Amino acid sequence: MKSLVISLGGSVLVPNLSGHRIAEYAAALRQVSEKFRVFVVVGGGGEARRYIEVARSLGVDEGTCDEIGIRVTRLNAALLIAALGDSVYPRVAEDQEKALEYAVSGRIVVMGGVTPAQTTDAVSAVLAERTGADILINLTSVDGIYSADPKTDPSATRYAHLTPDRLAEIVSGSRLNAGSNTVMDAIAVKIIQRSSIPLLVLDGRKPENLPDALILGRFSGTVVSSGVNTLVLPL
Repeated sequence: MKSLVISLGGSVLVPNLSGHRIAEYAAALRQVSEKFRVFVVVGGGGEARRYIEVARSLGVDEGTCDEIGIRVTRLNAALLIAALGDSVYPRVAEDQEKALEYAVSGRIVVMGGVTPAQTTDAVSAVLAERTGADILINLTSVDGIYSADPKTDPSATRYAHLTPDRLAEIVSGSRLNAGSNTVMDAIAVKIIQRSSIPLLVLDGRKPENLPDALILGRFSGTVVSSGVNTLVLPL
C-alpha cells in the first residue's frame, strides 16, 4: 500500500471554532485511507494565531509563542481524531518517532506541531522523508502556488507545475515568526529538494478535493516535482 503525508492547514480545518470542517475531513480521510497509508499533520490556523497575538501583547518571547501555537495544533489534531473514530490511532503523535510507532496499527496517524520555529509544513516534510512517502500533500486556503498572493494581487497566476528549486526561489523571502502563514516555509522546501518527494498543493477549503485527486486523478492545484520523481495521479 502506498503512503502519503498530508499537511492539513489549520486555516482550512478550523478557521474558527464555530466554522470548522472537521466532520467533512474525517469522511474524506476515511475514504482515502482505504487505498493509502495515511499520516496527517494538522496546523493551528486562526485560533493559534489569535492565541499567539494575545501572548505577544503580554510581552511573551517568540519561542514561547511557538510553544503556545504547538499546543493549539495538537488540540486541532485531537478534534480530528475524535471525529475519525476507529479509523485513526487514538492519540496525537507528538513527534515523528511516535508517528512511526502508531502507524504499525495500520490506522490513520494524526499529529500537530513538534518544535518551536518549525511550521507544520516542515513537520510534514520531515515525516514524509522519514516514512518514505510516495507523495506529500499540502491542503491550504488557496488552490495552488501563485506568482504573487492571489488574495491581494488579482494579476497573480497559478503555477500548474514547479520544480523544487523554483519553489525555493519563490519562498526564499518569507519570514518565519510564530504563527507564520505562508504557502510553504523554507525548511519544508529544503526537505522536499533533498528528498525528491512529489508535492501536491490543493485547495483545502473543499475537503472533497483530497479523494478526487488521489482516487480519481482529478484536481486543480500545483504539482512540485523533479525529473527524478514525477507525480502522476492517481497513484
